[in-house]
Amino acid sequence: MIYLDNAATTGKKPPEVIRAVDNALRIYSANPGRGGHKPSMSASAAVYSVRKKLADFFGASGPENVVFTMNCTHSINTVLKGVLKKGDHAVTSSLEHNAVVRPLVKTGAAFDVAAVSLTDDNLTLSEFERKIRPETRLVICTGASNVLGKTLPIGKIGALCRTRGVLFAVDAAQTAGVLPINMREMNIDYLCIAPHKGLYAPMGVGVLICEQPIENTLIEGGTGTNSAETVQPDFLPERLESGTINVPEIMGISAGIDYVKRLGTDRLYTHELGLTAMLWTELSKMPHIKLYTNKPEPYAFAPVISFNVKGKKSAETAAYLNEKGIAVRGGLHCAPFAHRQIGTLESGTVRASAAAFNTPYDIAALVSALKNVNFI
Repeated sequence: MIYLDNAATTGKKPPEVIRAVDNALRIYSANPGRGGHKPSMSASAAVYSVRKKLADFFGASGPENVVFTMNCTHSINTVLKGVLKKGDHAVTSSLEHNAVVRPLVKTGAAFDVAAVSLTDDNLTLSEFERKIRPETRLVICTGASNVLGKTLPIGKIGALCRTRGVLFAVDAAQTAGVLPINMREMNIDYLCIAPHKGLYAPMGVGVLICEQPIENTLIEGGTGTNSAETVQPDFLPERLESGTINVPEIMGISAGIDYVKRLGTDRLYTHELGLTAMLWTELSKMPHIKLYTNKPEPYAFAPVISFNVKGKKSAETAAYLNEKGIAVRGGLHCAPFAHRQIGTLESGTVRASAAAFNTPYDIAALVSALKNVNFI
């Protein structure tokens, strides 16, 4: 099967990630931070090393700010429901995933939507500047659209937020491990990460890195610290981590970071965007194909492209490609805001997204399948 649905999760995990998870199941089965015996202390040290690796990789101020969650959606919920309350005001973008939109609605906070220009980042920045009010508490936006691949000017939005005294959170599901992120340089207060995507880690574990406090906790429980108290600790990471964390998959994150660093983020991105540009170029020659992603320019786009076969529903095209042994995703991609902006809320789009293991052959196979006159 040719797998081109890496924006959902990277379909092939590096051997070192698989070995790290297997190894952790063998030697790190004790609860970290829940005992003074050697197995627990060994697991604690291993987890701490991953916190430090994540903090260093994403330019955070320290490993204590790295919190492990169930997934990126859990991380986003932790931020939104921990920072916002009814009566507050927030700003988000017109390309957001439901992982942002639904919990944002649930908080009861008022929010405005800044329109993202697909061609001019300065217009996008002006939109955010216009939407921020004196009472705005938080700006939250995606690093890159999971539908169109369009990146947002995160560094400039972060600088704007810092100037205006507004907290800034980033949904980095499509950019962590794919594009450079430095929290301090970009003035990011909360970074929400999906390690199973650009870091090639297993599914079922997320990361939240906090440079600012989170007042209200999403869950409470045992932390292995301050156990005589009936309230949650007020320090990180314990304040936001209750219960046993997923040590095997956390070790998978560690190996995934090593993999990305070994190959080089720039090299990986150049490879993936090159395949995306190759696909875009070939599809642009086909009169029966409607492209929604603009020509993918470096650092203006993540390696994601959306299109439709004219006269076909996106689900039909995806099903046809599946029969041809090619995995892509049709539908709304849990991002109705983006589809509303490009006019595909009813039809959805077909999304193809490349990763490190994809090759020009994979792109050629997809292009060939889309030339099939019998399907058209």
